[in-house]
Amino acid sequence: MSVSKPFDKRFTRRSALLLLIGLVISALVLSSALAANQNRPRTQTTPAPSPTPRSTGTAPTATPTPTPRTTGGPPTLGDAPPPPKLRPTPEPTPPPDISEGDIVKINADLVQLHVRVIDRNNRPIDNVTKGEFHVFEDGVVQPIETFTREEVPISYGLAVDTSGSLRSQLQSVIDAGKTIINSNKPGDETFLVRFISSDKIETVQDFTDKKDLLADGLDSFYIEGGQTAIIDAVYLSAEHVSEYKRGDTQDRRRRALIVITDGEDRNSFYKQEQLFARLREEDVQIFVIGFINELDKETGFIRKSPREKATALINKLATETGGRAFFPESLSELPQIANEIVRDLRTQYVLSYNPTNKTADGTFRAIKVTVDQPNAEKRIALTRNGRLARRESQNSPKPPPVRMPTAPATGNPTKKP
Repeated sequence: MSVSKPFDKRFTRRSALLLLIGLVISALVLSSALAANQNRPRTQTTPAPSPTPRSTGTAPTATPTPTPRTTGGPPTLGDAPPPPKLRPTPEPTPPPDISEGDIVKINADLVQLHVRVIDRNNRPIDNVTKGEFHVFEDGVVQPIETFTREEVPISYGLAVDTSGSLRSQLQSVIDAGKTIINSNKPGDETFLVRFISSDKIETVQDFTDKKDLLADGLDSFYIEGGQTAIIDAVYLSAEHVSEYKRGDTQDRRRRALIVITDGEDRNSFYKQEQLFARLREEDVQIFVIGFINELDKETGFIRKSPREKATALINKLATETGGRAFFPESLSELPQIANEIVRDLRTQYVLSYNPTNKTADGTFRAIKVTVDQPNAEKRIALTRNGRLARRESQNSPKPPPVRMPTAPATGNPTKKP
């Protein structure tokens, strides 16, 4: 026992000394770490510098406050959005070469009509003579200047709604489009448009007579989300058809637009009134294939159902332009519809008349064409329902252009410098 006591005392002193040294070292290490952390720059909490605002031509205030960029939320009131455009914008057709000294005579007053004649079963009648046609403008008989059943080249557009509402029909629509394109004859030209919202109205293939390019363009169509803008798509597509090769003094081609859609316009820039005012200036027949069966048919107390509104729009597009509307019950009807559109485009009469009313006031003139009824056969003539008279001169007062956007109803528009 006398040996163990001095040993325990030495062991206890040594352990205490080691523990004290460890505490001192730990304190030094912790102190160094804290000092290093205080000297390190703080990048996470320093706010990023605000971007310099773009100059608007006015003097800066004493303490300018840059406006932060917003990444979401409702849009603020400001200038009205620009009108939609076909993407890419088609190249304008150059005017024909006219040599110096050439005399070009154009009767600007002549009104040309493309007329389909059908029986009660909507079958075309192709044996009507010039003397059996009668043209009326505002109820007044008009003298027919020219008459032909000659087949002329056709320039037409094929505009397809590729929004989500046509998801289940798209492949059948593409196949029907190929049926129409394969019927093209020498001289015919077609362009393709896919449309969804106002900012997604795209020219997939501009006017061409090459069927392989058109087939490839149709195969590239795909479904995309967005608020369907049918009125904008028809407005721009019909305008492009109307202006194509319009400067050619020998132009005798027929112009048409084929639209495939469910007919429900959700968010167009143009209004219906603007669309039909524009169509009255263009000799473009519109054929519409309307898939309306999946639209809601429930009506409200003071409003039409989406299906009724779509049906009315589609029928008006066809009747006011001398075209035709189709409402397939199933996809199996598409091949037959495609063949009927081709037949209607081919079996038409072309009439022109010199209007007796020469007043150049830009007003609307109602047009009606009738045909004689031999025996018990019922014959019905279909063409556009009117035209806009030309104006006296460029200096004459004009109505507001239809391209003008509607001003915001409330708030103060942003002023431009």
